Order: sequence, then C-alpha cells, then structure tokens
Amino acid sequence: MGDDDGVALPGRWPIMRVDVSGSSMEPTLADGDWLLCRILGSGRTVKPGDIVVVRRPDRPELLLVKRAVRREDASWWVEGDNPGASDDSRLFGLVPDDHVLAKAVARYLPRPRRL
Repeated sequence: MGDDDGVALPGRWPIMRVDVSGSSMEPTLADGDWLLCRILGSGRTVKPGDIVVVRRPDRPELLLVKRAVRREDASWWVEGDNPGASDDSRLFGLVPDDHVLAKAVARYLPRPRRL
C-alpha cells in the first residue's frame, strides 16, 4: 500500500488488514507491521490522535496510514509520526471525509498490541 497495503476481509465483519511499509509512522509503527483496522461507516467516527487509513487525495489509488490530527470543513489534516519521512497533509493538503476509510484498532504482527 505505498505506505500500507490493505485487504478487506470477506463476510460481515467491517475489518481491514493493513501491511505497513515505509518509515512514515515510526516510532509508533514500523515497516512490516500488520494492522487490524475497523472500516468506517454507520456511526463509526474518527477523533484527533487516531491512526487511520486514507486515500491520498491527489492519487486516490494510493492508501496511506497516518495520524488524524484535526478536522476542518468535512476533511481531515493527517500526518505521519516521522515528519522527515512522511508524505502527508503538509504535502497534499486536507483529506476529504470520504477518503478516510478505516481506523487502526491493533497491531497483530510482529507482536500484538492495541493502538
């Protein structure tokens, strides 16, 4: 997934697996980490500080894992935890709400932990 590669799991569970690639979310997440993310929809919301999966606004085929920083006019400002290695809102601006796809719940590989 550029910064992350996701696969929606079949069935009724609104869950997405995400493979983190790159160093933009270090030290929180590292290259090779795998995340379980809850797909956003009816009643599921994002708040500042959440780690989210977004479509890059200027290249919607790319999915990225970033931290939601603040909400502005039906959009989110998102940033990587490692500013020197992150393409984020500082480069491409605000991410519209409909480009915010999922919220990270837990890292399950290499060592499980809640986010």
